Amino acid sequence: MKSSNKILSIAVVLLLLANIALVIFIMKGRNQHETKKPNGKGDPFESMVKELNMTDDQKKNHLAIREDYFKLVRPLFDSVRATKSAYFAFVKDSTVSPATLTYYNKHIVDLQSSIDSITFVHFSKVRALYKTDQQAKYDEMIQKMVQRQNFGGRKKDSTAKAN
Repeated sequence: MKSSNKILSIAVVLLLLANIALVIFIMKGRNQHETKKPNGKGDPFESMVKELNMTDDQKKNHLAIREDYFKLVRPLFDSVRATKSAYFAFVKDSTVSPATLTYYNKHIVDLQSSIDSITFVHFSKVRALYKTDQQAKYDEMIQKMVQRQNFGGRKKDSTAKAN
């Protein structure tokens, strides 16, 4: 009887230690993910500051322009998300009319077009902050960023093989 109690006590202590180790491991991993992006890069703005060798004045102005930009586009992004949600909810409705689908589809396109126009103006305003050598680097960064924007974050185009 004493031997089974001793084994049970040892098992409980081992499980307790294993749980504590697991909690520490999870908490340590969570803190690392908060400071780094999934691809191992830090804050994109800080990368841009470093790459373009921005002055303090340029950083301050860029952040102000960026804040104004997000005030404009966040509601539009929310509208796109809500409209797409409503649009794709019609999948389960076999009686939905083509006109209704066309309306929602056009509304999504119009919202996205507004976002793209605002983004273009934003990029132009930011570009005007920089000197000629910085503008060339900024132009390259914008082109790379635009090329990366695609469905699901995968780098594929229409010529890529489907999975």
